[in-house]
Parts: sequence; C-alpha cells; structure tokens
Amino acid sequence: MLVLLSPSKKLDKIGHKTSLQPTQPALLNDGAELVDVLKDFTEKDIKNLMGLSDNLANLNFERYQNFPLPLTPSNAHPAIFTFKGDVYDNMDVEHYNDDDLSFAQKHLRILSGLYGVLRPLDLIHPYRLEMGTKLKNKNGANLYSFWGDKITKKLNADKEEVIVNLASQEYFKAVKKQNLNARLLTVDFKQIKGGKTKTIGLMAKRARGMMADFIIKNKLTNIDALKDFTMGGYKLNSELSTTDTMVFTLNMDIA
Repeated sequence: MLVLLSPSKKLDKIGHKTSLQPTQPALLNDGAELVDVLKDFTEKDIKNLMGLSDNLANLNFERYQNFPLPLTPSNAHPAIFTFKGDVYDNMDVEHYNDDDLSFAQKHLRILSGLYGVLRPLDLIHPYRLEMGTKLKNKNGANLYSFWGDKITKKLNADKEEVIVNLASQEYFKAVKKQNLNARLLTVDFKQIKGGKTKTIGLMAKRARGMMADFIIKNKLTNIDALKDFTMGGYKLNSELSTTDTMVFTLNMDIA
C-alpha cells in the first residue's frame, strides 16, 4: 500500500534524531531543470508568478538563487521533518521512532511541484512552487506538462498493489491515474452540520494528516484496516463510500 500526500507551503525544520540515513529525491535531476528556469526570474517575476508578498518573493528569490546542489545533510533536510501546516501538524512526526520512519519511507509519498515525488527521508532545500503554478518550461505552459508521466512512472516503480490518495486535487492531477498499475482508493473527509454534508477544506486537510499518522503508527498495509479510523471524531460513512472512494464523516452537531 502506497499513501499519497500533498506538500505544504509552510516549512519549518524539526529537530529529530534518527539513525536512518537521508536519501536523495528520485527526480532531483528534473527538479534541477526547474531551478535553472527560476534562477532567471527576478523578485518581481516570482512575486507575480506565485502571487506572493514582497517579503515572500524576496525569500523565494534568494532560495532559488542559492539553491545548493548536490543536496547534503549540511544544506538540506528530510522532507518529513521540513513540511509543516494543516496536514503535517496533525502527524506526530516529532515522536516517530526509526520503525515508524522506515515504514513511512516505504509506504508514504509526497507529491511536489519542484521535486515530483518525495519519500519522507528525501533531502529537500526549502522552496515554494505549487503544482498548479503556470511556469513555462520546455514541455509546456505549466508544471503538469513538465512532469508529464514521470510522477506516475515513479509511483508504479514502487510496485504496490494499492495507492491510497490523501493528496489534494491540485496535486493528484499530476498523476495520470489511468496509467497507474495499482488499484486507486481515494479517501475523503466530510463534515455534517445541520443535517447537511459538505467538505470544509481546512478540516479535510487536518483529517488527511491524522489518517496518514494512523497508517504510519499502526503500520497498516491493508485498506480494510482503514475502516477503523476514528481520530478526530470521524467515522466511516458506508452510505457515501463506494468501491473506489472511502468517505469518513464528522458530525459537528454532536457536542
């Protein structure tokens, strides 16, 4: 079973001791091509491209101008210890032991606009490049055209029988699901309020992090075991679930 997550815009290095060695992003050579494109951008170009404030535009301009290659433990940090935000704040990363991290390294993949696909222990240099960014490149007008089928092929190379999609629509669009060799299961989180069922984006992000944490800590490799997920008050909703989608709902009317 392979679990897909989106990255986060918020980055913050987490101090974490582990005997496991960091690894290199599998598609780093491709990412380096994007870095070369962005190195030609001015601060104003980056601000306009990404819709950033002056301070963030300056920060990311400097990041790309000083992007270190090769990536080493002295200039980069493992992805799982770098990403923060709603998804990752709901994963107990700071307390993962080596067994947890080894399991995550094999079964968790983070989709990325710059790196394509990341394993948790893959080294990354801080960056901002969302998958939906309309960055012109040798393959087209956006990152979806740049990555083409490379992300899908890399996921197929893991040879897992099932892929559990916990990524956002923006990032999962980079996967050509019709070309996946594995069965695809999408996990969705909805909230019930006033008798109406809807998706609240912020809460769904947090739930994705809780589900990923649940999988890692319990070393789950069978999708049937996902049905036992009850963190945050969520429960499997059999009526809304289908063969390809597992839906969990949270009743917000219950105090």
